[in-house]
Amino acid sequence: MPRDFPALPGFYQALFLYFEPLSTISPAFLAWFFPGPEWFHAQLIPAGTPSVALDARTTMAIWQLGNCYMLLGLISSLVFRAIRDALPNNPEAQERILGASMTALALADVRATIIASWIGLPEDLRYSFGSWNPMTHGNITFVIFLLGMRLAWLAGIGRQTYYYGKATPKNQKLA
Repeated sequence: MPRDFPALPGFYQALFLYFEPLSTISPAFLAWFFPGPEWFHAQLIPAGTPSVALDARTTMAIWQLGNCYMLLGLISSLVFRAIRDALPNNPEAQERILGASMTALALADVRATIIASWIGLPEDLRYSFGSWNPMTHGNITFVIFLLGMRLAWLAGIGRQTYYYGKATPKNQKLA
């Protein structure tokens, strides 16, 4: 039976509690185990070049990137569930904590993923969307979608707000 999570309802709950964690944890396994770091490295830039043997530093960097994917997925999955379970009758607190998480994730979306991936693409591929492989679309197209959904959540679109956008009473101190 689904638990009540008023600060993360319906579509937002499906996206941020289930789909995003799955979509960020799975690349970690692709980088670590199968197809492995060579394949993952070759997919970062859609150039059609086959996988080549990587030196130890590059392999370590790919594995660490896999760790970052895993961390993002675990934060979304475990922290959001902890918020739901620990604060079931406090939607204002749920929203404040989720809002801080969504803000941090949105900033990471812009800087670490979209901009870094976009700048990293060769100029001839930046606007050649049809030439992008699934990893490039995941790192840019899908992350732009996630950013849009985070901003929509922060704006209160499609959900009731409990904290963001509410006036603070004059006698209440801001934390």
